[in-house]
Amino acid sequence: MSRMTCNSVKPTEENAGDGIYLGTAGIAYMFYHLSKVPTLSSKQSQYLRQAVTYLNPAITVASCNKTDSIPSFILGNAGIYAVAATVFNSLGDLNQSNQYIQLYYDSANTVKKQRFLNYGSDELFVGRAGYVLGALWIAAETNTPLRKNDIYEICDIIVKSGRDYSRTHDSRCPLMYSYYEVEYLGAAHGLCSILQVLLTVPGYMDSHPNEAKDIKNSIDFLLGEQDAEGNFPAAVDEIGYRSELIHWCHGAGGMIFLMAKAYLVFKEQKYLDSCILMGNLVWAKGLLKKGPGICHDIAGNGYVFLLLYRLTQEQKYLHRAIEFYKFMLSSEFQSGSRTPDYPYSLFEGLAGTTCFLADLTHPSEAKFPFYDIFCVYK
Repeated sequence: MSRMTCNSVKPTEENAGDGIYLGTAGIAYMFYHLSKVPTLSSKQSQYLRQAVTYLNPAITVASCNKTDSIPSFILGNAGIYAVAATVFNSLGDLNQSNQYIQLYYDSANTVKKQRFLNYGSDELFVGRAGYVLGALWIAAETNTPLRKNDIYEICDIIVKSGRDYSRTHDSRCPLMYSYYEVEYLGAAHGLCSILQVLLTVPGYMDSHPNEAKDIKNSIDFLLGEQDAEGNFPAAVDEIGYRSELIHWCHGAGGMIFLMAKAYLVFKEQKYLDSCILMGNLVWAKGLLKKGPGICHDIAGNGYVFLLLYRLTQEQKYLHRAIEFYKFMLSSEFQSGSRTPDYPYSLFEGLAGTTCFLADLTHPSEAKFPFYDIFCVYK
């Protein structure tokens, strides 16, 4: 699949827009991801060289991007700098790696502005949660210190923003946010990923007990909205209605990462029970036909089972992940699935699918891109 992606998407500036989500930087990440899979170690150098080839046009485009896209991890410059930092670190070029780490942190002051984006400053794709996630990922992948002063300050701002919004809008949840005036709950733009990031920052919960209380109570608010089948509403205004979306971006396919992290942190059975219920739902209804990708497609739901396999060590989850892979090869899927607008990109297309397939070969270390809930950050 990586060869198919290379043949179909050339490393040009024309293909480098929209950050790691759709652009060549996402394909560069795919090659980096492959280089880290132990079963593919014989091709590590080749994958890293290919990663650089796809990074270069993205870096050129990033240098011309308008200011408000600079801190965006998924859709803007920050994600490009993060992938560049990790790739050059793996190549042993520490000077370039440190240069891109510094470029990443140069935009910290931008995200510290309370409303640096008018349509929602806290979510994953373009907001503060994504920025913090990227900083965590860089620190872990490059074995460099997390700049906790900056990151803790940003976390404080995220919590204050959520409290202020919740109070102003009479929310039942201690922390609430909106993106384009929608109170999303899922992983792509909503409360789920914001809470997951806050929960993941090393030392933050212990050193901020009042904030930690609101974070945990907000997780429990979400848990309380899980329906009998195991799914979650995509947004607050859908609470009370049947939830049909079972994707990473909206619904159980993404919510499971938060509940799994909550289980690892708090050691409370209710979070594991929630994860198992979501896994059963995805097994029953998660064979999506929107495409092969990880955002709202079948590979993203396949990662649910790799997560559960790592969480429980039960073989049935690995079996289910393999069965989802087999379905992608079936004539039913090949003839009946929709072709995404960007069929070779990281989040919508084959680049993300390739990461999933590679992780199937070494499931004990499988991780959704940038979302390793098992990583112990320092």
